Amino acid sequence: MIQYETDSRKIQPGQIFVAIKGHTVDGHDYIDQAISNGASKIIAEREVEARVPVVVVPNTNEYLTKVLQEEYSDQLKKLTLIGVTGTNGKTTTCYLTYQILKALGVKVAYMGTIGFYFEEEKKELPNTTPEILTIYKLFMDALSKGCTTIVMEVSSHALALKRITGLEFLVGAFTNLTEDHLDYHKTMENYLNTKLELLDYMNPQGTFLVNIDDSASEKFMAKFSNTKTLGMKKSDYWIKDFSFYPDQTTIEFQYQEQLYSVTTHLTGKFNVYNYLTAMALVCEVGFSLTDILKVGSQIYPPKGRCETYKVKDGFAVVDYAHTPDAVLKVISTYRELAKAKIITVIGCGGDRDPLKRPIMGEIATRLSDYVIFTNDNPRTEDPKKIMEDILHGVHKDNYEVILDRHEAIFKALDLISKDDIVLLLGKGHEDYQILGHEKVHFDDSEEIKKYVKKCEEN
Repeated sequence: MIQYETDSRKIQPGQIFVAIKGHTVDGHDYIDQAISNGASKIIAEREVEARVPVVVVPNTNEYLTKVLQEEYSDQLKKLTLIGVTGTNGKTTTCYLTYQILKALGVKVAYMGTIGFYFEEEKKELPNTTPEILTIYKLFMDALSKGCTTIVMEVSSHALALKRITGLEFLVGAFTNLTEDHLDYHKTMENYLNTKLELLDYMNPQGTFLVNIDDSASEKFMAKFSNTKTLGMKKSDYWIKDFSFYPDQTTIEFQYQEQLYSVTTHLTGKFNVYNYLTAMALVCEVGFSLTDILKVGSQIYPPKGRCETYKVKDGFAVVDYAHTPDAVLKVISTYRELAKAKIITVIGCGGDRDPLKRPIMGEIATRLSDYVIFTNDNPRTEDPKKIMEDILHGVHKDNYEVILDRHEAIFKALDLISKDDIVLLLGKGHEDYQILGHEKVHFDDSEEIKKYVKKCEEN
């Protein structure tokens, strides 16, 4: 067990409580509770009266990062770490990599947007890449239970906040770079430079994979010598052709002068990249392509990533697409597949980058036959203001606004005629809506099931 803890409620007898001053909560206010629960020592940024020893340091967050690295990073080097960064595709790529390795008999864990998975254990996480203490705790626990390999999404926030300090990746990958998180990074140059920091955590003898079709890949190749490429352009893992259907895709690619073909349970051009990146990551860890391709039929997309349901005489698809690039790719994919209308339900998150809102509104209305704009975690922002921002980019009249997401989804499903496809974008795997400071249960997939059941009963 790691002897440090930042949550006073989780203190076990003998642990050291580190009082972190966060954005909304100050750990110094919970020192008495930590001591009552058995804390043997307090690390604080100011003098406090306590019946246990108190060590005062200039910055408790930096102190915690340093001691975790000094005391545990050597043990974590026993793990083979695989890290993936990029704007879109991290979750699917990592989850596919995790599934492939698991199918090949590896004791592997996954960490990312949809949680922490190891064996039959699934834990929710507060962030794509959680705080450093959470990472170390989960990794050390998995290591003690026989885990040998961890596949993890590495977000730009995690890199900026040094959450992966002390970790070393044997294999890494960059998926793509498109506009997102500019409320935090301010410029695309800052955003890219933050992503590039993943290379600082690579094992010098490791391998880093880049999507050569993305112009930002040049920066990664310039910074790290042992880089391999994949993409539609001539590359190490060269996509030669693909054909997709609503429930599967066949990919033909070339590796080391030899042609291969694989059929996956995924759809869309973006998932061609996701699958090939996952396959290449496993290959670079040391498995043969032949063995990897043999388990292809056992690999499925994660929850909320192009999750497809039959509704009446058409389909409903749940996807996490919440950036302009992801929305463009998802709607374009189904536009090609569609035999009839595309109806899209979409919104934008509150208290997040407002610059992408009009862009997403324009893309949705241009590529869809009909759009219903609705809430998507408005948080503390006025939903009407979010909607105004979205509609600034809209130049067509093929839409309506229904702020209640339940009503919006049911209206879209009511509109389904033969072969129509309804796209529910933005929420994906999430099973909640954040309204103000309150998180209420809400799941797009559940809404579809409720609708289908209602239809069956009538």
